[in-house]
Amino acid sequence: MIIGIARETYPDERRVALVPGLVPILTKAGCEVLVEAAAGAPAGHADSSYTAKGAVIASTRDEVFSRADVVLQVRGHGANLDAGKQDIPRLRPGQALIGLFEPLTSVRAVDEVARTGASVFALELLPRITRAQGMDVLSSMATIAGYKAVLLAAESLPRLFPMLTTAAGTVVPARVLVIGAGVAGLMAIATARRLGAIVEAYDVRPAVKEQVQSLGAKFVETPADSAATEGAGGYAKAQDETFYQRQRELLARAVAQSDVVISTAAVPGAKAPMLVASSMVAAMQPGSVIVDLAAERGGNCELTRPGEAVVVNGVSILGPVNLPATVPTTASQLYAKNVVTFLQHVLKDGKVRLDQDDEIIRETLVCHGGQVSHGKIRESLRVLQAAVGAGPGREG
Repeated sequence: MIIGIARETYPDERRVALVPGLVPILTKAGCEVLVEAAAGAPAGHADSSYTAKGAVIASTRDEVFSRADVVLQVRGHGANLDAGKQDIPRLRPGQALIGLFEPLTSVRAVDEVARTGASVFALELLPRITRAQGMDVLSSMATIAGYKAVLLAAESLPRLFPMLTTAAGTVVPARVLVIGAGVAGLMAIATARRLGAIVEAYDVRPAVKEQVQSLGAKFVETPADSAATEGAGGYAKAQDETFYQRQRELLARAVAQSDVVISTAAVPGAKAPMLVASSMVAAMQPGSVIVDLAAERGGNCELTRPGEAVVVNGVSILGPVNLPATVPTTASQLYAKNVVTFLQHVLKDGKVRLDQDDEIIRETLVCHGGQVSHGKIRESLRVLQAAVGAGPGREG
């Protein structure tokens, strides 16, 4: 079994799918590790670090794809639409790809890969069950995003976070509101508290109140039915516009009183809910900061521009994308550990298992044997083809 590590081609992507320290785990299991030259350099890992641990360096990308039985990536085609398309001719039947592919929103890309005969395991689709915790790349990356979001806010805010008592007087602490108490939100709460801010948090799921309070933050109370707002795996469910309008009304006061708003609300496979309207931004004090972690999905703030920082009425609105790539060494370490744990689960006797009775395999395997095999994605593709015609060429 040859495990290939491809260099990332998505713009500004600095992570790598395998770090040198984990190579021995795979070689001891009887695998050969083939790393594309300079694949780890952006994350601080030289080729010599890989060879010292037993890996082999491939001089070209073609060599990695032509020899590898399994290719590990951070962003495969779907999560890397433009550059990722160039790898399609390199794929072959029986080859397996493991990484992030954004299959729920890039169903055409999944279909394009399926037509090559390669099998794809999309790690975004890992079920949130106990057995899969060590493979959960989304939680690992969300942890980094939540931490980094607070640092961005602290750097942009024209005042300090903590309360200070000095000979020149007392500095009152900054007030931070975190919208969404998932993994990223909880890390943002913990980081803002460590910096000394007064923190409030809001989530549509009342069940997370205890977690918010355990980190020293105040939970913003709003009437909600947890059965109606929480979906499978503990993720928030998409709601109708009436629900989100009521949310905005309830949040308006908390937003106006905050120096920093960090929004993390997202629904898998759907556009991010708009929770911070322009009128709410207008009510904030000049110098306040909004960090919108949902920017890649359209943003929780009406004024967010993905990948940009804008100032409206003195309020800075940051729309960072791919924050984990800005901390590539740590992000790669966590991502690689998740991927190796997943790989150990799907490999048996030197072959990739395609056991549909295994929930982890069944939920992450999106295409196999020349077909889109995941039921939900197959149905999305059918609907898309019915709407725009069955011919290839349009992305969904």
